[in-house]
Amino acid sequence: MTGFHLAQVNVGRMVGPLDGPELADFVAQQPEINALADRSPGFVWRMVDEGGQDATGIRPDEHDDLLLINCSVWESVDALRNFTYHTAHLRVLSRRREWFQRLAGVHHAMWWVPAGHRPTLAEAMERVALVRENGPGPLAFTFRDPYPAPGQAPGPAPAVGQAPAQAPVQAQAPAVRP
Repeated sequence: MTGFHLAQVNVGRMVGPLDGPELADFVAQQPEINALADRSPGFVWRMVDEGGQDATGIRPDEHDDLLLINCSVWESVDALRNFTYHTAHLRVLSRRREWFQRLAGVHHAMWWVPAGHRPTLAEAMERVALVRENGPGPLAFTFRDPYPAPGQAPGPAPAVGQAPAQAPVQAQAPAVRP
C-alpha cells in the first residue's frame, strides 16, 4: 500500500437532456450503480453535485449543457477495473451509446493523488486535457496504458502488443488552468 490513491474522470455528451425520454433508463439506473460503487472494494470517494446523490448537476463545460462528468477516487487501478468491468456496472457501460454521443479524442483519464485528496472539477478536466494533448504519461493515463503510483516499481511486462509501463517521474503535476 502506498500513500497514493487513483483518481479517475470520464466525460460524456448526452444524446438529449437529462430529464428527457432518451436518458430515462440511464437516470433510473444511476442510484443502483452509484450505490454499487460506494460499497465496492477499493472505493474511496466520488464527486457529487449540490444535491449530494450524483454529479449530474455539474457541467464541466459551461457552454455545453449536455456534457456530464464522473470523477471518483479508488485505492488502485485493479479496484477501479474490477468495478468497471466485473460488476453490474458493465451492463450499464455496454449501453453507453444509447445515452451518450461518441466523442472525438480522449474522454477519460486516471492519475495518482495523495491519499485523502479529492480532485476538483478543474483538476479532473486538466487531466483529460493532458492525455488528449500528450498521450498517456505518469501525470495522466488510461486503463490501456496505466502508470504505477509514485514510488512503486513498474508492474510486470505487458502482453505482446501493449506499451510497457513507465517508471514514475518525480515531477509535480502541472498547475491547473482556470
